[in-house]
Amino acid sequence: MKHLLTVADLDRATATELLDEAERFEQALLGREVKKLPTLRGRTVMTVFYENSTRTRVSFEVAGKWMSADVINVSASSSSVSKGESLRDTALTLHAAGADALIVRHPASGAAHQIARWMEQWAREENRAAPSIINAGDGTHQHPTQALLDALTLRQRLGDIEGKRIVLVGDILHSRVARSNVFLLDTLGAEVVLVAPRTLLPVGVDSWPCRVATSLDAELPGADAVMMLRVQAERMNGGFFPSAREYSINYGLSERRLGVLGDDAVVLHPGPMLRGMEIASAVADSPKAAVLQQVTNGVHMRMAVLFRLLVGTQEVAA
Repeated sequence: MKHLLTVADLDRATATELLDEAERFEQALLGREVKKLPTLRGRTVMTVFYENSTRTRVSFEVAGKWMSADVINVSASSSSVSKGESLRDTALTLHAAGADALIVRHPASGAAHQIARWMEQWAREENRAAPSIINAGDGTHQHPTQALLDALTLRQRLGDIEGKRIVLVGDILHSRVARSNVFLLDTLGAEVVLVAPRTLLPVGVDSWPCRVATSLDAELPGADAVMMLRVQAERMNGGFFPSAREYSINYGLSERRLGVLGDDAVVLHPGPMLRGMEIASAVADSPKAAVLQQVTNGVHMRMAVLFRLLVGTQEVAA
């Protein structure tokens, strides 16, 4: 693997290896007073975020630092982007400055793919290695490391993913998390169900490897896991549903709905959560919720991805 741009880059064997590798990193860090491994010493990792982020940005930064890499954060608002610099020039500048990996979040779908193409072309012309590009979210398209950490969390909670029924609820239309999870979970053998009002379902969703429904109450019985998705108001122009209250009544995960789930069922949310609208506070803080476990797994999963792209498949260094 040179880049991680989409979950389509991952077959079942590779995805499983990454999940296993993340757990090996977790074990390697257990009991260490100083959380440092020498696995990426001498490597330079740069994050380039054109959108706001807490979990993804912080977990990549922590992952890189725990692996002894030099980590540099570039924010569009405080870089030359604010002066009008193009995406291509920014990417090439960071490459020329010595980046071994570029972790990119951008509001335009396909941005990470385009950067990877520019890097490969420039590397051929200059006869030098191109940096690895990791897609940390591009528009409404893909967020592969989020899908991987969600799969890791599900495997830890449920024991296995194959054959499990996973229900994704909410703003499917604007969600790169939903797109990534549907295809990765299908690759790992899960049955995936999408639940949303028809106004929040994308064109072509019937061709995805999942079942689509509009009634949350009908899909909760027998579900092994429920992933709630944030309503992305910042991507909406116009009314996609009558009101926040009506959305909460029809698609919010309330305490009553939580009670319908089995004792071993798990609730996930990629964050940030809109408490009281898409998920009740009592549900978000319940023992069935794995929201903070997802955050912890995000660090280990991103360590595994950086290691795979920059080092390969060698044994994790202790």
